[in-house]
Amino acid sequence: MSAFRLAGVMGWPVGHSRSPVLHGHWLARHGIAGAYVPLPVRPADLEQALRALPVLGFAGVNLTVPHKEAGARLVDHLDPAAARLGSINTVLVRPDGSLEGRSTDGYGFIRNLREGTGWQPGRGAVALLGAGGAARAIAAALIEAGETEVRIANRTDAKAAELAAPGSAIKPWPWAERGRALADCHLLINTTSLGMTGQPPLELDLAMLPGDAIVTDIVYVPLETSLLAEARRRGNPTLDGLGMLLHQAAPAFAGFFGTMPTVDAALRMAVLATFA
Repeated sequence: MSAFRLAGVMGWPVGHSRSPVLHGHWLARHGIAGAYVPLPVRPADLEQALRALPVLGFAGVNLTVPHKEAGARLVDHLDPAAARLGSINTVLVRPDGSLEGRSTDGYGFIRNLREGTGWQPGRGAVALLGAGGAARAIAAALIEAGETEVRIANRTDAKAAELAAPGSAIKPWPWAERGRALADCHLLINTTSLGMTGQPPLELDLAMLPGDAIVTDIVYVPLETSLLAEARRRGNPTLDGLGMLLHQAAPAFAGFFGTMPTVDAALRMAVLATFA
């Protein structure tokens, strides 16, 4: 690819994002002329920022908190997964200047879970904390993979209830009773920002969680959140959120730069080096 390609990540805040590092690693590895930059965009400015992408010569951007759901309402086209979820994490600029929204969060989560643990779907219920864009994508991907019950607890109970439907595998749980939702679960997932550096801690009693249940947190700053540390102390297998970040980025990179990259140990080490 001879033309210089430009992409980035929009969020508020966005300074914690390691996406520029991992995309930069792939650009160097594949000898691609391009750049991937952080773009701090306030929620009120998201539409203006997205519409500026074709004018500024961007091939596209990733969207992170809090833009995933709002972004889905602002783009011109949605892929089938994004249309079902009402959430996107990738925006591609089409040749005609229109914007296409895609969701790769579910793909990234499942790839990381399969490669990082002995997870097999259907062994019990799943407890999922949060009901934002990433939670929606993860819940859908889990059900598609074979999970039969996903218990969602969110700080705003009504938002968790919105994800459920009659006969659905998604079961809303009151946030105040989130500890009880862990009973008989074989997988616990935190998709909230609680526990992220600079955010309040996640308060969760793990007493009812089976000792062999996998615990994972999509937060990756810090790499080991208080949830993962507590789960590890009680002997639960744990999985940090960095792998999901790496895997969800691969199809986005292919959309921006025309090459499907590989997620490997060298990439993880390059990103981990930024945590020092």
